[in-house]
Amino acid sequence: MYRLDSISKFYAGERVLDDVSLTMSRGKTTVLIGPSGSGKSTLFRMMTGLAKPDAGTIYFGDQQLDDQYIGIARRRIGYVIQEGGLFPHLTGRSNVSLMAVQIGWHRSKIESRISELMQLTRLSPQILARYPSEMSGGQRQRVSLMRALMLEADVLLLDEPLGALDPMVRAELQQELAEIFRRLQKTVILVTHDLAEAAFFGDQIVLMGDGRIVQSGSIADIQGSPVNEFVKQFLRAQRTTLFSGAQP
Repeated sequence: MYRLDSISKFYAGERVLDDVSLTMSRGKTTVLIGPSGSGKSTLFRMMTGLAKPDAGTIYFGDQQLDDQYIGIARRRIGYVIQEGGLFPHLTGRSNVSLMAVQIGWHRSKIESRISELMQLTRLSPQILARYPSEMSGGQRQRVSLMRALMLEADVLLLDEPLGALDPMVRAELQQELAEIFRRLQKTVILVTHDLAEAAFFGDQIVLMGDGRIVQSGSIADIQGSPVNEFVKQFLRAQRTTLFSGAQP
């Protein structure tokens, strides 16, 4: 679904991505993980079109993700960020339906889609009638997921979507998200700093460091055959959360 060919990026003369090549398969979940400054968030922004590579090419499906195509591609991409990123002056329902209204969907189509998504995310009309400040963290994230799915996106991009939640709510939402991913068979790209979460969701885990892909594969690949000392140190640093955190 995404293919990145030799992507490099500089900020203020500093290289933050260094010749990154990666394929993210349709219907699979790819997790980008790494310490702060590793380049995972920059790479993620490029896949949304919010940043452009200084070298290399990004493909979305068979199309180059350039200025001519990004507007079309964005209608096929659902985006969820930490804390939901909801507009505070709109109710949950208005947040969810915003883009559908903008592109001219008929009211009956909007209501039908919202009804489908309420069932999928286990949200009630009463919750959707609230403003974000009146919702719990878990409710805001469910509304944000509804918004991301509203236009029937082919791809879901999730940037630390559960990072600000307390552990019990986070565990519950992990289970719900995993079930939604299985049911919808969406292509998912998720950014996290948490290896336990990466292990829970990821078909492919991409460990980044200093703007490069250090190792990619399943959690068994990375744990069983770390390619260098950086990977070993990362695993050691994450060991407590990996074995006490979320489990598939």
